Amino acid sequence: MYDFINGDEYAPAPESTSELNVKEQYGLFIHGEWCDAEGKKTFDTIDPSNQKVLSKVALASSNDVDKAVAAARSAYNGEWGQMSGSDRGKYLYRISRLIQERSREFAVLETMDGGKPIRESRDIDLPLVAAHFFYYAGWADKLDYAFPGKQKVSSVGVVGQVIPWNFPLMMAAWKIAPALACGNTVILKPAETTSLTALLLAEVIAEAGVPAGVVNIVTGAGDTGRAIVEHPDIDKIAFTGSTCVGKQILKAVAGTEKTYTLELGGKAAHVIMDDAAIDQAVEGIVNGIFFNQGNVCCAGSRLLVQEGVAEKVIKKLKKRMESLIVGNPLDKNTDIGAINSKEQLNTIKRMVKSATKEGAEVWQPEGNVPRKGNYFPPTLILDCAQSHTVVQQEIFGPVLTIQTFRTVNEAIEKANNTEYGLSGGVWSDKGAKVFKLTDQINAGIMWANTYNAFDPASPFGGFKESGIGCEGGLHGLYPYVKLNG
Repeated sequence: MYDFINGDEYAPAPESTSELNVKEQYGLFIHGEWCDAEGKKTFDTIDPSNQKVLSKVALASSNDVDKAVAAARSAYNGEWGQMSGSDRGKYLYRISRLIQERSREFAVLETMDGGKPIRESRDIDLPLVAAHFFYYAGWADKLDYAFPGKQKVSSVGVVGQVIPWNFPLMMAAWKIAPALACGNTVILKPAETTSLTALLLAEVIAEAGVPAGVVNIVTGAGDTGRAIVEHPDIDKIAFTGSTCVGKQILKAVAGTEKTYTLELGGKAAHVIMDDAAIDQAVEGIVNGIFFNQGNVCCAGSRLLVQEGVAEKVIKKLKKRMESLIVGNPLDKNTDIGAINSKEQLNTIKRMVKSATKEGAEVWQPEGNVPRKGNYFPPTLILDCAQSHTVVQQEIFGPVLTIQTFRTVNEAIEKANNTEYGLSGGVWSDKGAKVFKLTDQINAGIMWANTYNAFDPASPFGGFKESGIGCEGGLHGLYPYVKLNG
């Protein structure tokens, strides 16, 4: 089991932050300008690796949201709404280029504010963020070709977007880029625990010369998000977050003319067949559940292993987990960083404790975890039953449940026996098995002999309790246009 050590006992980060200019306080970005929240109210944003305050961030009120919506409506009725797709695309290209130029600054800030390893922020998130703006820039003047057979393609209008804390910058890109490409204007609210990179993105948007009011970023907590969702002059809501909050949003927009997309929770089945390439599959398992500390809605959090290879897979997986480094997110050698908040850390602990109470076995490798900060070690839960809480409910942490199966049909039955339907993975050397499993597992995203492979051209969305609508690819344009004819 992991031992906890004092926070100053792990190696200091080799990534220097001396060049990173974190402001003491951040305001709201409305109509192309920075301003204080009503009453100059603020809240602290915390570095989860050491519990230190990084900065103070403006706490937007409903009146601040009113101002942001008015700015977005003015821009939509004005210059941006009349602009050609070709010109809109040029702004998106500029944003993409500027993100690339400032990628190191973004990556370090994302890691400090969110807790994810710098290697992931730098090598995975930032390239994808820039790529999404670049991809949708290319669609901006081709919308008529994106929807053949439609007599008219028009924008939706003013869009309210609420994003989560696990991929702050990437979720901002996923939502802002297609909205702008289609000619909409935006009010974005980042998660209260991870607002800083969205605010840095606002600087980039201003630097790119995007007209005032096209993108507005308001920071705050639940009341701020509620003010956006319930605002009568917002035409569409785009939300990524928990299923619980998604259901509340669905009730709030019912009976209104607002359109919506909801990307919610997941409990993905990761299926290993007995003919799979085991060593590669083990790497896929590790990537599937321990990437971003398991704080991933599409994480491969339920491992289903065919009985004939279960012992071998578990043995190799345990050995691989012993090599994982838990610690300072700014250390480039770290594999598992800090959990974003104390609240989420306590949720993970509570879920693991419930597994023991319900008769499962909890296994953790030997190793050290910093005592100071929000850390949780990589964890396996063995001897799981389908009814166990940890099998049915989303943990959102570096915790993997393991079950076995005998036949393909049993694997499909277990994989589908959950309220979620976002993602899943299959490892097999036989194409027929891969196609059968990926076809019959009821999930929106299925990977074969890989996991967590993302591309701007690929749609992302799920079924059942995992949401409504898609983001990414051509499908990601649909929520942001009106189609007539």
